[in-house]
Amino acid sequence: MLPLSHAVYCRPEAYRLFRQELPTIDESRSLFRAAFAIALHERPEADLAEAELVVENLADTVKSRVVSQSTSALLAHLHDVLFDVYGLRGNVENYYDPANSYLPDVLRTRLGIPISLVLVYKRVAELLGLVVHGVNAPGHFLAEVEGGEPQSGESMFVDAFFGGGILNQAEVAERIAQATGQEPLEPLQLQHATHRQWLTRMLTNLQAAFAALGQERDVYAMQELQMLLEARAPD
Repeated sequence: MLPLSHAVYCRPEAYRLFRQELPTIDESRSLFRAAFAIALHERPEADLAEAELVVENLADTVKSRVVSQSTSALLAHLHDVLFDVYGLRGNVENYYDPANSYLPDVLRTRLGIPISLVLVYKRVAELLGLVVHGVNAPGHFLAEVEGGEPQSGESMFVDAFFGGGILNQAEVAERIAQATGQEPLEPLQLQHATHRQWLTRMLTNLQAAFAALGQERDVYAMQELQMLLEARAPD
């Protein structure tokens, strides 16, 4: 196990910020900041305050549009702002580019993979008072909005990769089957991703992407962050 104060391959500022956020990682703000820290390994010039201002401005834009206090109205404006106006969407042309996992890049290009897009969605939505969970589905990553279904008050599933599409459980099962190439499970069992699981999946994705590119030192850097995450896990 590496000493917690030292990294050999990971850029020091990335390692430092990642470590700093771990004691409060169950808070959404710390999840966002720790995910941003991962990007600092290759994007040392990225500005965390600027990224936080972007999501705050997006939330403020939604707030300025909302007249009704209903959850359905809030979600309608949230989706319009994030997916239609801001243009958040999946990078279908270059899915395995590591930049799709870097929050500074995702906020600049509005392109990403499911897990990074859901993180942006979650952060903006929770600044509006909504409760959003990541759904650690096989082959895909979705958002679940508590009480998002206006008729039943049940959770609503959102696919941030495909333009914020709203899915019921049957459609979620179909989306997972498409991603994995397997028949949908009956009954469908969906689990919320803890923030540590969220970061682990991001780091695992990046290790695979860097390995495919032959960037061995970057694989080691992501492994160092993963070791730090595991070392700081609660007993």
